[in-house]
Amino acid sequence: MPPALLSRDEVIDRLMRALRRLGYPGASITELSKATGLGKSSLYHYFPNGKDEMTRAVLERLRVELRGALFEPLRQSGSPKRRLTDMVETLDAFYRGGREACLLGNLVVGETREQFHVELRAIFEEWIEAVAAPLRDAGLSRSTARMRAEDAVVRIEGGLVLAGALADTAVFGRMLRQLPGELLAPVKR
Repeated sequence: MPPALLSRDEVIDRLMRALRRLGYPGASITELSKATGLGKSSLYHYFPNGKDEMTRAVLERLRVELRGALFEPLRQSGSPKRRLTDMVETLDAFYRGGREACLLGNLVVGETREQFHVELRAIFEEWIEAVAAPLRDAGLSRSTARMRAEDAVVRIEGGLVLAGALADTAVFGRMLRQLPGELLAPVKR
């Protein structure tokens, strides 16, 4: 008896892991087929428009996951420091202490930057605004909160890249530990 087909959600989860590991250029249909355990025709059954449709489905899934695990908690009430500390803990777990590559980082380089610009920009904008929320609640001006939130995302993404390049996750861990205090530091006049 043949195995049951995977649900669309299971396929997207497997595609996400593959795109995170391989990046868009390295994720050929053959590689995506291996990663999902599905034949190429089965992949096209789920995603008739091919790899671009698969990638957009993965980005939408990532956005939903980030919204629930990261963005919404940052926008809730409570101590700004606690919300930022929770963000750091969530990111540390999500990126396995800096051992996992960032799907967003992989897709924002090369030709995929333009190809998925709308989706990538929407996720990054939502992330920046979510990080800015506790900073505004801590009394920072809208513009200062926005700048610090942008810097935080730059540091997180850069920390992942550097940790991967140096094969040293301590870089990512150190940056995460420092982040809440730096984000909430008094504004220098």
